[in-house]
Amino acid sequence: MFSFRTTPIHEQLDKALLEGRVGCFCTQNSWNVSRGEYLWDIFRTRGNLHTVFSPRDTELTPSTNHIEFTLDQVKELNAVVVEIQDVGSRYFNYTKDVFKLMQVLKELKDDAPSLYVVDHINPAGRTVEGSMPSASEVEQFVPKIPHRHGLTLGELVNLYANEIGAKFPIHVISALATDANTQLMPWTIAPCSDIPGLFTCDLYSGGGLWNNTNITPGLGTARPYEYIGAPFVKTAHTEIVPVAEGAMLRPCSFTPAYGRYSGQRCYGYQIMLEPGVEYHSLLHTLQLLRYFKSRYPEFRFEDGFQAKLSDDMMWKYINGAADALETREYIKVEEQKWIRKAKKFTIYEDQPYRIK
Repeated sequence: MFSFRTTPIHEQLDKALLEGRVGCFCTQNSWNVSRGEYLWDIFRTRGNLHTVFSPRDTELTPSTNHIEFTLDQVKELNAVVVEIQDVGSRYFNYTKDVFKLMQVLKELKDDAPSLYVVDHINPAGRTVEGSMPSASEVEQFVPKIPHRHGLTLGELVNLYANEIGAKFPIHVISALATDANTQLMPWTIAPCSDIPGLFTCDLYSGGGLWNNTNITPGLGTARPYEYIGAPFVKTAHTEIVPVAEGAMLRPCSFTPAYGRYSGQRCYGYQIMLEPGVEYHSLLHTLQLLRYFKSRYPEFRFEDGFQAKLSDDMMWKYINGAADALETREYIKVEEQKWIRKAKKFTIYEDQPYRIK
């Protein structure tokens, strides 16, 4: 059973929410501006808050990147209320944790609690980039969505429920009924340590791939995914680095405070977005990956890269076995396929679209 609701979560009158044992599956983005409280405060005040599933440690701790839970913890509940800020890319760990939760709910069959999703606006917008997973190697708990999907979390849950054949009740609370979406921009409260600001989500759909290489996307700096580099990169004027429409590259250096190359000087580039011009982060990242692979013998792909990319054609392009025009046309067709599929699961008037 699926329902779409247009009143806030605190006004819902379901018995499971008013009297049942409630678990809140949430991050710091579950802050209600008007009421001055977090999601879990609603149920704590009522006296029926049973469990809070949230990232460990403080909200901007670099190592905090998953929400952990067990089947036994979920089995004790009558309702699980989810509120996180999805960031528009299929790589995002907290969203993958929601899909893992849905798999657990499916396993519980008739004993599964009802699932409520407090929806948020997608800060990466309705723009689509890339292809649905098609390679033999695919990341776990990732639905058939492209690298940048253009949906909200509520819409993703609707799609994933269809993919896994979920029978448990699912209720999506409209993003338009959530105060944070009307009084704050969707990046005001950082979704996680690595997604801190206005431009990050526009760069993450491609930039997330760097995490599975030995080029760092500026993690451990104040501008992750805007900066890319490594100690072995050269930025002399003789270097001809691919530049994409909608972006400029500035040679730079930086020293990460944590993570890969912590305390080491890295050389590379800042990706600077041009105002008002749409930028295809994935396509540009593929071009840069191909460049770094051909230019630097030190460059390498690491565990999980092909599963994250999950596209044989793009893998061929990165390795020089397909040309740019062929790859661009392939991506265009794949984005059109996804848009046709996504229309079945959208719950708002505006629709996903591809960059022309």
